[in-house]
Formats: sequence, C-alpha cells, structure tokens
Amino acid sequence: MKNATIAFATALLVSSAGAVLADPVKLGLQPWLGYGPLWVAEEKGFFEANGLDVELANFSWDQDVTAALASGSLDVTVAATNTTIAIQNAGLPVKGFLILDVSFEADAILSGADIGSVADLKGKSIAFEAGSTSDLLLNDALRGAGLTIADVTHVPMGASEAGLALIAGQVDAAVTYEPYISAALAQGNGHKVLLTAAERPGLISDLMVATPEWLAANPDKALALVKAWDQAVTFIRENPEEGGAIIAKAVGSPMEEFTPAFSGVRLYTSAENLTALQGDFPATIGEIGAIMQAANPDEIKTIPTLDALIAMDAIKAAAGQ
Repeated sequence: MKNATIAFATALLVSSAGAVLADPVKLGLQPWLGYGPLWVAEEKGFFEANGLDVELANFSWDQDVTAALASGSLDVTVAATNTTIAIQNAGLPVKGFLILDVSFEADAILSGADIGSVADLKGKSIAFEAGSTSDLLLNDALRGAGLTIADVTHVPMGASEAGLALIAGQVDAAVTYEPYISAALAQGNGHKVLLTAAERPGLISDLMVATPEWLAANPDKALALVKAWDQAVTFIRENPEEGGAIIAKAVGSPMEEFTPAFSGVRLYTSAENLTALQGDFPATIGEIGAIMQAANPDEIKTIPTLDALIAMDAIKAAAGQ
C-alpha cells in the first residue's frame, strides 16, 4: 500500500510538471454521450496537460472493443458496468478504475404506436445488442412485466442500427441509447419511448476499464487519465455550449437533438465517484449482476464485489485522498 501511494504521488508530480509519460495509451470507445469528456479532453489538450499521449479508437459494437482489449490492441476501454461484469465472467481479468457516467433518459426501449406497454412486447421482434446496456435494460423491463427474453424475438444489432431498423419497419421495437433515440424519434411515424433507464436509476452506468496487469504497471497513466477526465467534466459544466458542440460532433448528432439527449446523462468526477462508491453503487453492482445471472445463468457465474470490480487507487489519488 505504501509503495502504491508513493507511485501515485510521483505520478502526480510528473503529470503536473507536464512531462510526457512514455508510450501512448490506446483507449477504445463508442459514440456514446457519456464518453463525451474523452473527446473534450482530446480537443482541449487535457490529456497532454497531464503528460499523456492518448490514441482514441472508435468502435460500434461492445464485443469488438472487448476483443481489442483481450488481444492487447487496446490498453484501456470504456465499458458499461454490466459489460465489465460479463467480461470478467468470460475469463478476461479486468477492473474498472473510474465511474464515468450514469444514464437516465439516454437509454430507452423504443416501439411503434401499436405497442402500449412492456407487456405488449410478448411475441414481438426487438433489435438490440446482446450483452450491452440495451440487453440489461430490456431484461430488467421484461422481468418487471412477468416476461423473459424467451418471450420475444431478438434481432441482433448495434445501438446505431437498432433505431434505424425500427424506423424502416424491420422490427417491432428497438433498444438503444442517445443520440440514436433522438434520431429515431425525429423521423416521426408514431415511434415512441416505451421505457427509459430513468425508471431504474443507477442501472445503466459506465466505467473506465483496464486489466489489473496494466493498472499495476501504469499507475501514473491511470491517475493522469482520471485527472484529465475530471478537467474535461469541469470544462463541460462551465462551458456547456462549447463542450456540447465537441461531443455532438464526435457522436454525429445535430445540436438540436444533442442538447435534450445529453440532459439524460450524469457525468461523475473522481470526487463524485467516492460519494457513489461509498453509497449506493455497491448494492447496484449486486442488482445488475442478479439481473444478468437470471437472464444468462450459464454465462454469469459470479457477481463481483465492489473490490473485485473497481480499483480505487487512481480515484482516491485524483480526489486528493
């Protein structure tokens, strides 16, 4: 513990001095609003200010990001909490080292006008990506209506494609996230939001993730990433128009759609991480794991504890604890 503390303190001094840490950090992400501070950190120079050379790599599917991390093509990824639990259960040792965001209205089940409730999804075709936040939201909603995933027809699609499939009449419903929710609703044709993650606060969240080996070998880089994230979140809060424009461009969303969509996401600084991690988040991990285990008992054998899921060193150091 003493050596780890010294390493983080040293990293803090190196980063604040502006020295470039050796080797770039290859970070995988998807066009999700909650990852917005990463594009802001790149655009506004917060990575460089903390001594980092970060290469952002964009993906469309969760499974592709996971495969890239497993192969060593990426050092760090951003992934949903449920995705991180699934990755651990698949045998790839990973740990989150920062809560990035929690989604409320920004994750949703969309349907046509003829579907009035979640119970009406029985026998319907639904587009969503297996193992994603959409999978988690749908399974939880179905369970609440007395249904299971076996009661619907799964049409495998990424979040960017699911809403388009609904608009084109290829499926009866779709589970996706912003900016694709707003893009689908803007097309009209009676499509509507059937349910959002706001009905289950805390269920949909995202983490910054790496292997324990990378974290142990690169405490300076982990700390610098968290500090750059904090600075980007602060910038967005103080400069919502400029910060929003950077994120909207990165995810390909018009500002008139981005602005209301972004209000459905809450970003977390390292200090806010500590509050969440000492509050409801540990119980939420158990709840997420239970939903996943009920839906996929053969794949989800272990529900991690907080310590097994989250590495706290960089969070505490960035928050000054």
